[in-house]
Amino acid sequence: MQYLHQILSVIATLAINITSYLGYPGIFVLMAAESMVIPLPSELVMPFAGFLVSTGRFNFALAIIASTLGSLAGSLISYWLGAYGGEKIVIRWGRYLLLDTEDLKQTEKWFAKRGDITIFIGRFIPVVRHLISVPAGIGKMNLKKFIAFTLSGAACWNTILLILGYLLGVNWEYIRKFSEYFSLPLAGLIILALIYLAYRHAVKKKRKK
Repeated sequence: MQYLHQILSVIATLAINITSYLGYPGIFVLMAAESMVIPLPSELVMPFAGFLVSTGRFNFALAIIASTLGSLAGSLISYWLGAYGGEKIVIRWGRYLLLDTEDLKQTEKWFAKRGDITIFIGRFIPVVRHLISVPAGIGKMNLKKFIAFTLSGAACWNTILLILGYLLGVNWEYIRKFSEYFSLPLAGLIILALIYLAYRHAVKKKRKK
């Protein structure tokens, strides 16, 4: 726990420096990174941007535009990685990742039916929003829908964090500390889910034999 706190403190300092020196392009880059498989929570970026809005240094609308476009850019990169590399990875390395072609088919079905709400809600969940675009690409989710729901979900979440940072002012960092209480249990649940998937995969393989 202490090490995690230290790592987050280093990341927070980096995010603050990039936002302070680069301004809106810095927000864009950080939020693009946040939407890829990079442990850079938006709770470290947007509340600080909201604080800068409260000081008059940033414009509210421009901060939302920069952050949302950054979220979309990072999400599209992850989507294309999943779409053009995911199937090859599963076919070649799937047995080591507890995946097979049947899992690919199930992923495609899921994102065909429920991809819109999955992408939208995923933007509000720590850890999940870093990863969700990759399976959306693997599942060949309709690109127009992916863009639409990524933009709407990211815009809502980024706006909430920006407003909270604006209202809290110099106390903006409380948002980050509060979010840690949710991130850790969620990470634990994801680990348990992976263990369950591994077990299910083993059972399914045994039945086939």
